[in-house]
Amino acid sequence: MITEIVFLFIAGITLLGAVLAVSLKNVFYNALSLILCLFGVACLFIYLGAEFLAIMEVIIYIGAISIAIIFAIMLSRPMFQKYEKRDLIKIARSLFIAAFLFLGLLKTLHSTRWPAASLEGDYSLRAIGKALLTTSVLPFEAVSLVLLIAIIGALLISGSKERPSQ
Repeated sequence: MITEIVFLFIAGITLLGAVLAVSLKNVFYNALSLILCLFGVACLFIYLGAEFLAIMEVIIYIGAISIAIIFAIMLSRPMFQKYEKRDLIKIARSLFIAAFLFLGLLKTLHSTRWPAASLEGDYSLRAIGKALLTTSVLPFEAVSLVLLIAIIGALLISGSKERPSQ
């Protein structure tokens, strides 16, 4: 009974963060809501017994990418400028496309046969870390490439649009 309550609480935090991340008008609050959502996902990973994924979620997404987004926001346009009115046609079109994609994903989830995962093997943090640095170097390099792209993107977004005259 208590585990269901904990799961529903964590899922509620995750959904609240996701809804706030896309519905608030202030970009800074959107980024903070994204961090709340990602923290909820990390808690769900811990709840499911995937501590490694939870740690990676916190380190990579919350610790690196979300903070880079916040820095880019802080270095960009001032927050006190007026916001433009949202176009209802664009909102309706976006909701239609999102619903279409959601239904497609839902159909894929229901029509795919998901084989049960085998419980054989060592899935401890030590074994995963050793595999990432010895036999599975490609995923480790992919993660570092994603982080590099995030840093470069944050620098480009936060850069000045005006160039000094020469």
